[in-house]
Amino acid sequence: MLRDDINKALTEAMKAKNERAVSTLRMVNSALKNADIEARGAGKPPLTDADVLPLLQKMIKQRQESVELYQKGGRADLVKQEQEEIAIISAYLPKQMSDDEVKAAIEAAVKETGAAGMKDMGKVIGVLRGKYAGQMDMAKASGMVKTRLT
Repeated sequence: MLRDDINKALTEAMKAKNERAVSTLRMVNSALKNADIEARGAGKPPLTDADVLPLLQKMIKQRQESVELYQKGGRADLVKQEQEEIAIISAYLPKQMSDDEVKAAIEAAVKETGAAGMKDMGKVIGVLRGKYAGQMDMAKASGMVKTRLT
């Protein structure tokens, strides 16, 4: 399970005295525990690996936004820190699809749903989320689907 991998990596990072990895993995564990508590409060079971992937992607996106802001502010030290955190968190995501693979997946989803226009965009995105969760950037894929359907 993904959580076990994260906990093993945390233990190894602690033994290696890798402070950046330790703090990042602790932050990931904290986010997972918060999400579990939130799910439990809503009467849902703890997060599965499939539920963890979007959480990790959200954490990466937050760091990417921080990198942009730090670059504008001239804070190279903080940019480096955020990029290191992105690399650590990214290690737990499945391999991201290339643009060509995303285009092929979109074409297959369009054929599968019989999408003819923009009104069918939700169906196509639904199929892509079901089959390729965690493997593609859905915001980017959304733009590509929009282009394809217009």
